[in-house]
Amino acid sequence: MVRDWLDLFRAGNCVTGFVGVFLGAILTLEDFPTGDNLKITTLLALSVYSFMASWNALNDYLDLEIDKINRPDRPLPSGRISQSLALIAIILTCLISFVSLFLAGQIANAMTENFEDWYPTIFIWVIALTLLVNYEDDRILLGLKNRGLPGNLAISISVGLVVLFGAAGLFEPLNERAVSLFFIGTLYNLSREIIKDVEDMDGDEGRNTYAMRVGAENARLTSWVILLITLVALLTPFALGIFELLHIIFIAPGLFTLMSVKKHIYLAEDTSASSLIKISMTLTMIGLILAALM
Repeated sequence: MVRDWLDLFRAGNCVTGFVGVFLGAILTLEDFPTGDNLKITTLLALSVYSFMASWNALNDYLDLEIDKINRPDRPLPSGRISQSLALIAIILTCLISFVSLFLAGQIANAMTENFEDWYPTIFIWVIALTLLVNYEDDRILLGLKNRGLPGNLAISISVGLVVLFGAAGLFEPLNERAVSLFFIGTLYNLSREIIKDVEDMDGDEGRNTYAMRVGAENARLTSWVILLITLVALLTPFALGIFELLHIIFIAPGLFTLMSVKKHIYLAEDTSASSLIKISMTLTMIGLILAALM
């Protein structure tokens, strides 16, 4: 039963958001957070984790009929978790996210006489919530999930915002290192989201994904072009002196892995390409943290 809930929440993917907040904090401080900074960062990381869990569960809840055909083994279509329990869990995890944000704000308020400086943290949370609602809801709002590339971009921006969330929690939402990672993370995720849509084309019949709209080959080409832009985004902070040029060696594994994706995209090996993009992104994040700490 516990495994089913972890599967519904995609708990492993949520860890990425939790870590992303700490990345933003570490890049901002150029050190690991301690004291009140650590409390704020941990609470914001919990807020992101529970927010992502709520989002993932909501996605399964709304896609129940589709998943009965495409993914009948998932917790909801298989009946291992009921719709009513899933809805309660979605509401509770979203509430945990809000309460964690509130508690972090209380600590931040005690640290400064200008709490307005912490407002960007709340603003980023609201943006993420707005993206979530507009992504899923196609009855009242934008329904970006079924609008192709805008939906991919919404997901990717929400992932990138996690780093800025961590930086904003420590009163530096526009920290140059965190902003750099925001753009890098957004581009990585955008490329991967497009490739994942190509992977899912057989099961996405009737959906208006970018891959369904332009075809698999054009979608793969778009994904590769975005990766090339990602490469530029990776090198730019070093060229501008945001990170020391010599520290570019730390992101070398991520760069080499990124370049190896081309072969798999060319050969239409979409699963391998998606996996390598994720590995490259992870290696790059580790490299940037090392570059900031050294």
